[in-house]
Amino acid sequence: MPLEPEDGAKALQLITSRYNQREWRKKIEKTLSLPPSGFNDDTQRKIFLYLKVGLQAYKSRRADPPSWIVGGFGTKEVIDRALFKPTVIDSQFTEKDVALLGEDPGEEVNAVWWEDMLVNWFEEPEEEGEEDMDDESSDDSETASNEDSDDKESSDKSDTSDASDAVHAHNTPS
Repeated sequence: MPLEPEDGAKALQLITSRYNQREWRKKIEKTLSLPPSGFNDDTQRKIFLYLKVGLQAYKSRRADPPSWIVGGFGTKEVIDRALFKPTVIDSQFTEKDVALLGEDPGEEVNAVWWEDMLVNWFEEPEEEGEEDMDDESSDDSETASNEDSDDKESSDKSDTSDASDAVHAHNTPS
């Protein structure tokens, strides 16, 4: 299940506020390498994509995995550009949309929270009715496959008799 808007905001705040802290750099790089589908909110997804593209280091056209510029002036410049002119992210963005960037998410965002965030990023929600539907669909598929095999056997017999009639008719002189 993608991140809820509260957790998504904390993840963006983490990326944009703790990039100069060495203990967070690898975690921020890992977060940037994740797919944007982890954000439930469309605004947060667009901000994440902007950060992901803006912080990606230049690579030659080799098949190397992407690397990130996390820390220092380059990261600060990308964040400040979004704060100064939010329309670089999306033409509909306002200062209100990017106000959370650069703010520390608080004490509750620690290594344990980050691990939980990774789990939530990829977790798919389980629907309660899925188990019942799976049982019914397996019964239906078994019945359908039995009917298909019966139909196939009868059609094979009729095809054989049609073919033998055609051969017999061809061999008889007219």
